[in-house]
Amino acid sequence: MVEVIPLPYFRAHGPVRFLLHHVRKRLTGHLVVLVGLITAVGSAIGAQYAVKDLVDVLGGHPSDRALWRAVALLLVLVGSDNLAWRLAGWGATQAFVAVGGDIQRELFRHLSGHSSQYFTEQLPGALAGRITTAASAAWIIENLVAFNALPPALAVVSSIAVLSLISWRLTTILVAIVVALGALIGWFAARGHHLHERFAGQAAAVAGDLADIVSNIAVVRAFGAERREQARLSHKIEFEMTAQRASLRFLERIRLLHAVSVFAVTAGVLVWSVRLWQEHRITTGDVVLATTLGFTVLHASRDLAMALVELVQHMAKLGEAIQVLGLPHEMEDAPDAIALAVRRGGISIDDVHFSYPNGQQVLLGITLQIEPGSKVGLVGPSGAGKSTLFALLQRHYDPDHGQIRIDGQDIARVTQASLRRSIAVVEQNISLFNRTVLENLRYGRLDATDEEVYQAVEAARCTEFILRLPSGFRTVVGDRGTKLSGGQRQRLAIVRAFLKDAPIILLDEATSELDSESEEAIQEALARLFKGRTVVAIAHRLSTLNAFERIVVLDRGRVVEDGSLSALLGRRSIYSRMYERQFGGVKAR
Repeated sequence: MVEVIPLPYFRAHGPVRFLLHHVRKRLTGHLVVLVGLITAVGSAIGAQYAVKDLVDVLGGHPSDRALWRAVALLLVLVGSDNLAWRLAGWGATQAFVAVGGDIQRELFRHLSGHSSQYFTEQLPGALAGRITTAASAAWIIENLVAFNALPPALAVVSSIAVLSLISWRLTTILVAIVVALGALIGWFAARGHHLHERFAGQAAAVAGDLADIVSNIAVVRAFGAERREQARLSHKIEFEMTAQRASLRFLERIRLLHAVSVFAVTAGVLVWSVRLWQEHRITTGDVVLATTLGFTVLHASRDLAMALVELVQHMAKLGEAIQVLGLPHEMEDAPDAIALAVRRGGISIDDVHFSYPNGQQVLLGITLQIEPGSKVGLVGPSGAGKSTLFALLQRHYDPDHGQIRIDGQDIARVTQASLRRSIAVVEQNISLFNRTVLENLRYGRLDATDEEVYQAVEAARCTEFILRLPSGFRTVVGDRGTKLSGGQRQRLAIVRAFLKDAPIILLDEATSELDSESEEAIQEALARLFKGRTVVAIAHRLSTLNAFERIVVLDRGRVVEDGSLSALLGRRSIYSRMYERQFGGVKAR
């Protein structure tokens, strides 16, 4: 069994180790490819020796038996060459494709473990592009090695070995020249690595920018900014093209050096062979063999050089993707983390301080005790820390100081998966997958039956509007749910929370997009959803908190008021002033 190694290890040690690690996972398929290639190249070189043997036989007065034996040997080697290539190709379709799939799965698995802060600093399109680029680069690298680099390398070694049968002196000189040429080309290739890395980075940046513009095309059109965005993207594409040209020009210089060197070597082998024939030291067949092997070395080493410089370029793409995606996770489970066991759903927030990485202080000593099964509303001006507190409750970040406990269990000491299974979240900005309504609803609980989904939809009072959609539950909602209104997206998110059936519910402006009539129906549905569960809700529309038992007012990262609705409205409080501004002095009954 192949050891599981974290991606940051390969980030530090380079793409070669990363790729070899995945090759080991599919070792049998790769061995099939290797055996096929060795057999094919050996047969091809052997066929050239068989041609030499046939020429020598024809040059004498052979018997029929000797003649047809030479012919049969040549045919067997030619047939073996072709069949071995097909064996290698078959093995590659299995092993190389599997490696690409393994890489995509591993990169996405690692990517999904990053914190929210990581995703705010990266373009989503560029991240997705790097995953596919890494898998594509790995597939190209494996094919280049197997079919463009390894065969000519084997051919060069085999040709030199066969040439040693003609002249060991010629072979010795040839080996020295090939080694020196390989070292020179390798030195040049290493000097251009930064050019290939820069090109890979620029290509990823353009891909990310394209995805960003396309996902916000409505905004672009609303501001009439099509030409501006085209000009901006064109400028970035120019940078990419400049980097690509620099990378390709460097490769062409290496290829030119190689072409001149190999031509000189091949010419030397041919001239030497003819001189040996003139001195009657080798046969006519030997000259033919030396000539064909010389051309083999010429073409094989050229193909090898071209493959190697391409390998450098694609290895840079793979390395760039690993560098960005392979950063260590900011939020890891503790080594001794256990699954969260929610018995009642009580939440304790004890002297919690939090600052974002840029140094901005958001929470300054928040202390709250939320009783199991209670409904608590969070209000306050923008930037007061409400959304940050929600993020800490879900452990998207860890507090700088203080603890958050659920039923007495520190959430920093439990597994993140078990924590998030225990919390249902309905956010203000609902994002849906470009899938059917039914698939989006079932996302809260994949094992839910159709009947359970329909019951949750009915409980959330959403049946009517879903059935009015073009294909009902089978309607595809578009990217992020763009085919639906904001209110419809929020109602689907509430159904998702019903279906998840979690003991703790976090609502972030869950009804902000609803009209008054829809809100009234949903409030009734929410009342059923809240029963027996602990609920914490952020609300700017204060009417949504009228049925809540407790309201907490945050301002500048601190709790400034905490009490029941009637208590806060019964005195001159910050909340009562907020309420009066929103409702013109009309107080809740």
